[in-house]
Amino acid sequence: MTKWQIRGTVPRKPKIDLSRLDGRGPGPGAFTAWALLLVWPLRDVVAGRGPQAPWLPALALAALAALYLGVVRTAFDGRFPLRVPVALLVVHTAFGAVAIPVFDGRWAAAYALLGLAAGVVAGHLPRRTHGPELPMLLCVGGASAAVLASAWLGGASTGAMLGSGYSALTAGAVSAIVIRLFTVVAMLREAREELAEAAVEQERLRFSRDLHDLLGHTLSLMVVKAQAVRLIAERDPAVAAAQAADIETVGRQALTEVRQAVAGYRGRGAGAELDAARTALTDAGVQPVLDRAGGPLPDEADALLGWVVREGVTNVIRHSGARRCEITLRHDAGRAVLEICDDGAGPAPGGPAGNGLRGLAERLDAAGGTVRTGPAPGGGFLLTATLETGQWTT
Repeated sequence: MTKWQIRGTVPRKPKIDLSRLDGRGPGPGAFTAWALLLVWPLRDVVAGRGPQAPWLPALALAALAALYLGVVRTAFDGRFPLRVPVALLVVHTAFGAVAIPVFDGRWAAAYALLGLAAGVVAGHLPRRTHGPELPMLLCVGGASAAVLASAWLGGASTGAMLGSGYSALTAGAVSAIVIRLFTVVAMLREAREELAEAAVEQERLRFSRDLHDLLGHTLSLMVVKAQAVRLIAERDPAVAAAQAADIETVGRQALTEVRQAVAGYRGRGAGAELDAARTALTDAGVQPVLDRAGGPLPDEADALLGWVVREGVTNVIRHSGARRCEITLRHDAGRAVLEICDDGAGPAPGGPAGNGLRGLAERLDAAGGTVRTGPAPGGGFLLTATLETGQWTT
């Protein structure tokens, strides 16, 4: 049951295409249009209603419009620090609370502008994770309280006073909520785009790692065989031709494996890799010693340890200069341990072999396993991979 689902009910999930939803939300133009509420005070000014000189209400109306537009403009524009719209809101609220009741008539329609301005500012102010909603209370609540006080001092009836306060409170609260809602939508869209980019990057990393593990081993074997062909071509053409045929076979196999990798194939298993390792080590002049004990591995563990065998043997052939390589695989009581030990110098730190070993570590770490490398107790280089297989069924 989701957190927002009421117990015993089936939640309704409307079909919303987030990519097509306008994440920007209402801008300053949408709130600028609400300045049309000043049409009623403007009609009073044009008609010359009121005991004051005509220029005085006109000047007050222009000041109200300028303050409101200033609050909206600076609140939505990130080039202005938040203290600017906050200061303008204070001035707008104070001036409006004094000017609106003074000119009587239909100027009470301008009370809603004070609430809208307060909501615009509150919607852009940061809020604390815990505790009361201070921006909403101070901005919207303060503007609404000022409207109530202004209407009361202006001699408005109780109904008119409550109506003015309610219009300011509603306009402010709704404006702040809408602005924050669209801010959350924009953040969700950005988060989804970042997650998509991260997924693409992870997949690119996975595929490059797979390609390195596939071709690194195969190309090393082809190089070794090509060197053998070059050395024995003149002395024994028949053997050279056989080695050349092996190169062709290995090349075709590499092409097949690359196609399988593109299709999502993750490896051919430890057993097949051990057989291939025996051949590759022998062709490279390294004596292979293979020892396997224990029950069959689950498919996932078999594929992972197959990668370890492939990468470890590739490093022995390319970087170690070893004459002997021992490969031991033990699987017992839900735990598999693979050791590749040679009597050579081992890979150079930070070199291509190091990149491959880092890839192996990432693979096994994702499956809850470990890869350790370092000097062997009797000299040489030791790679040990450990994997808990109880998480998979055989």
